[in-house]
This record gives sequence, structure tokens and C-alpha cells, in this order.
Amino acid sequence: MQSQDVAPSPAPSPVDPVVDVEQAEAALVEHYPRLVRLAYLVLPPSLGRNRRVVTAHSLTQRALPRGRAQAPVIPAQSTGRDGDPGYAFVRLQVLRTALEAGLPLRRAAWPRRSQLPPLLPQVWGLRLFPRSGGADELALDQHLSALSGPARAAYVLRGLEKLPDADVRHVLTAAGCEDPDEALTQADDVPAKYALLDSPEFDPCSLQARPTDLMRRRQHTRAALAAAAALAVCGALLGLPGDGWGPDGAAAPAYAQNPAAEAALDPAKLARVPATAWEAATRTDFSVWPARGDLTDDTALLRRALAVWARPGERVQVSATPGTPSGGPAGPPQLLYAGTVDNAHVVLLYDGLRIARYAEPTDGSKGAALDFARVDGAGRAEASAVVLGRADGNVRYLTAPWVTRAAERDLLKPGAGAMDLHPSHGVTAPLASPAAQTGPCTSWNALQLTDSTGRRLMTDLGELVPARLTTGRPGSTREAAGAEALRTWSPYACSLASMRAAGVRGVNAWAYARQPLPEASGSADWVCTRAETWRGGGTRVLAEFRTQGGTYGAVAAKAENVPACGAKDPHVLAGVLWKSEAGNWYLLAAGSRGTASIGATGGTTADAEGSLLAVKAKQGTRAELKGTLDDGRSISGLQ
Repeated sequence: MQSQDVAPSPAPSPVDPVVDVEQAEAALVEHYPRLVRLAYLVLPPSLGRNRRVVTAHSLTQRALPRGRAQAPVIPAQSTGRDGDPGYAFVRLQVLRTALEAGLPLRRAAWPRRSQLPPLLPQVWGLRLFPRSGGADELALDQHLSALSGPARAAYVLRGLEKLPDADVRHVLTAAGCEDPDEALTQADDVPAKYALLDSPEFDPCSLQARPTDLMRRRQHTRAALAAAAALAVCGALLGLPGDGWGPDGAAAPAYAQNPAAEAALDPAKLARVPATAWEAATRTDFSVWPARGDLTDDTALLRRALAVWARPGERVQVSATPGTPSGGPAGPPQLLYAGTVDNAHVVLLYDGLRIARYAEPTDGSKGAALDFARVDGAGRAEASAVVLGRADGNVRYLTAPWVTRAAERDLLKPGAGAMDLHPSHGVTAPLASPAAQTGPCTSWNALQLTDSTGRRLMTDLGELVPARLTTGRPGSTREAAGAEALRTWSPYACSLASMRAAGVRGVNAWAYARQPLPEASGSADWVCTRAETWRGGGTRVLAEFRTQGGTYGAVAAKAENVPACGAKDPHVLAGVLWKSEAGNWYLLAAGSRGTASIGATGGTTADAEGSLLAVKAKQGTRAELKGTLDDGRSISGLQ
């Protein structure tokens, strides 16, 4: 990784515009969350998430001019946020001190205040860190951690502050960066996913809290505190091997002694299922997976995995699908896998509710990761595969012991064959992951699994457990593996991108209507895709419209947490504005089977008997749809 020095910034000229302390304070208070986010993103990740959070708040709170005197503003900053020079001044101060905090300490010079742990704010008894994001946020964080401080600052000023490169150069120069052009060049190497900078993953004002030590709070005497500190230091020194990993690896220190908790962290008590147990089991799910991998007897690795699960250290990257608790196991979990995957040691554990994946680099360097996925209620289909690892845009799976064949299939090419992944002891060859796709959607790879009950398709949505794909009317769905099902999914596969990192259990595509188009323009298909989640809530429904011969479907309407298009309410109604070849605009609407009539109000007023409506409309018309079912019940159109 290249590094850049940040030189002391030149003193501003007395003739520059000035900002008094009240103006700077007003800007700081108004934009405090944004300034803290900027500091958090620029600070070096090596500080750890807890210290980055506290330091970001400390640097921001110290950004005011000293005393009551007016402070000159760097001319290049005079057009700060919304033209506010006060904001420009405090932003520059935050950026300058955040860059200084990343400089290495030197023996020949006194450390700067920003390089030392912050005096204030301080939080006793808690570790604070932002909420975990999805796979995209984690990938961006890893990219940013590989940049130098000025390059991170350049990326953040581009994405968060929306500054053009010329202004970025001015700001970096004013902050003391010696080579802003090099910083911009480095920032170009990171994908321009600027919208992710506003995600909760990088919000140090919306925090999660975890306890630090619990027992030491009861120890009030100096002797007890000194003894505990000495014991912790000696234990760390004695337990630190040459490769940098202690007995518990990247886990946080343990303080409380609890017999049940200790039993859950004992590798010798891990549940291990015999290889053929699934053949006679009454239930076929993760509970009958045998322990596989070349490191199932590596006690030290298993101990580290269990310890990190119970108390992840500050430098452990922790992620969880929405609705998945990330606390330690209540008892000894089941071992599913322990082995080497590409350049990482990977351990998969199961506690009846969650799959936990622990990974550490094979060279013993820092960078442990812990991922959770909720899998309660998984059946044979959902328990068919788990993600083992991701590298270079590819994904490897560990398949269930009952899977006899694993293959890769492109959903956009339903007529093409499937490419065998040749699993070895359940581990597949790598296949390109659609979760890592950027740019236009030109393919969507799915995992095709075969067992004694038939074939099924799973797709990677950036989580530990791939989502199951089905087709058909809700309540009577079937696996998306036959020729007809593949043709149904083909035009709508790219819409799966909107369901990434949402804890999706399965997605069903249902072709609920076919509508003749006005002016003898052929016909169009209406398809409803519904994503069900492991937590029950958070369902996502899309109504999509595709004209005859069209390559892709267009999203006509969408909704969240509605029963429409689901097993509890297998009805759906949606509409779209469509332009004919002659240039005429029409409002088209279609309801599912059992729709007796459709009415439109608002920009266009119309009524139609049956489940289809087509009426002339004006471009940009917005109409509200209402439908009546055969049993007299009313339904509303998806928005």
C-alpha cells in the first residue's frame, strides 16, 4: 500500500475571508452527523471500529476556532456546503486532523494531539461501532482500507461531499496533502459506489453497543485493578505466538467465568454428526450435515472460531443478515466445516438457529471475519448449500451430503446447458457470483443442485445461504428447474439485484397474466416476483411487465411487507403506462386470476370488466387502481 505524508498546512492570509466562532459552531451543530461520518471514513481502519468512532467524534468536536477570535477561511473553501463558509472551515479542520491521525509516530518528533487516543468523549463499559452493512458495504470498506489517508479523503470528498476533482485538490492542499494528484489517482482504483457512503455501515452517529468487561466493574480497590491489569498484560505476552495470533485469535478479552459459556467455547464439545446420519434422519436440514474439511481436528483454529463468535474483537469484521442475532452460542454448536478455502481458513458452525462463518487469512495476518445467517425452519431445499468463500468476484459453496451434482447455469440463457462444478467432498469449484456484478446485467449465474428428489436452483444474493428460486401460483409453487420455469425466470433474473443483502430465503416468479396490446401490437406478460425472508417480515414484491419479444422485464410496481402475490393472498394487481409504435400512450393494467373488474381513478378514469384494462392516457399520467375479486373483496394496485 502506498503512503503519502500530510504536511502542515500554510497559514492563511489575513486578507482571506473570516469565520467567527459562532458561525463555525452553528455549521458544526447543523452538519455534525455528516462531519463525523467524513472523519470516520478518512481515519485509518487500523485504529479499530470502536476507536475510530470515538476519535471521529473527538476530532469533529475540536474543529471550532480557538478562543473567540475570527479564523481565516481558505479561499478554495469559501463555497462550502450550501455556500456556508462556516461549514467549509470546520470540514477542513476535521479533514486535516483526520489525516494527521493516520500518520505514523516518529521518535524524533512529539506526537500531534490527533495521533493520541482522544481524551473526550469517553464511554466506559461499552464498545461502540456502526451497524453492519451488507456485502457491498463490506467490499467498499475493504477497498478504502487499502488506500492511503489522502486517497481515502479524495474518495470521500468526491462521493460524500460531491466535490469536483479541482475542488478536491484545493481541499487536500489546504489540509496539508503534499500530492493531491496522487491521492486522486489512487482513489480512481476504488469502484465509484458513492451512494454506499451514506449507509449505516459508515454512520458513527448510529451505533451498536456491546459490553467490555463485566466483572472488573465490581472491583473498586487499586490493588485489584493493578493485579487484573498485570495479569492481562502477562497473559497477552505469554500467549502471543510468532504469527501474531493468540490462543483466542482475534477475540476480545474474556472476563466472566460461566460454566455454560465455557462449555460452548470448548472445541472438544462441538457436536459432530456421522457422515451417513442424514440417510436415516426424520428431518433433513443442517442438523444432519457431517463435519467436513481438512482442518476439523485443528483444535487451535476451532478455539479461535468459537472465541471470536462469543466475543468478537474490535478488528473483526462482523456481518449478519437482517433479523439475525449476532450473540454467542447458548451451548456447544455443531461443526459443519473446517478447512482451507482459497487463501483463508474457514470454519462453519450451526447452533439450530444460525449459521456462523469464521474466516482468517492462512498466513496468520490480521483480518478475521465473522458472518451470521438465520436459517431456522430450513427444509431440505433451503439447507442444500452454504457459501464457503468469496474471492475475485467468485463464490464457492459447500453442498449438503444428499446433493449428488452441482452445476452452474446462466438464468438469462434458459436454452443453454449447465456447467458441472465437480464438487469435492461437498466443496464446489468457484463460479462467478451475481452478487459481485457491477454495471449492466448481461448474465445471472445460479447454482443448480440435484438430489434424489430432483433439481433446484439457488442464487447468491451476497449472504451465507443462497436464496431458493421457484415458480408458479403462490401456494402451489415448484422448483425453477424445468424448461418452462427457466423461460419464466429468464427476462426477470436481473431484478434479483434489488433483493441483495436483505435476508432473502426464497424468490418466486409467477406469470399471472397475459394481455393483448392495443393497436394489434402483440401481447405482454405480467409477472410477479415475491421475495420471502428468513425473519418473516421484510418481504419484497415486484410486478413486472414485458412485451412480446422483449429481452428484459420492466418493473411496473413494487411494495414491501404486503400479502399480495403470496400464499396468504395469492392476488395481485398492477398497471403501467405503455407507448405504442404509433406514439399513442395507454394505461395498461392486469390482475391475477379471480379478478372480476378493474377501475382507474386520478389522472385517468376508466373501468373494465375482467382482469385486464387498456385505456388511452396522457404521457406522465398517474392513476390509482382498484380491483374487485369474484368473491366481492376489493384489492388495491401495487404502487
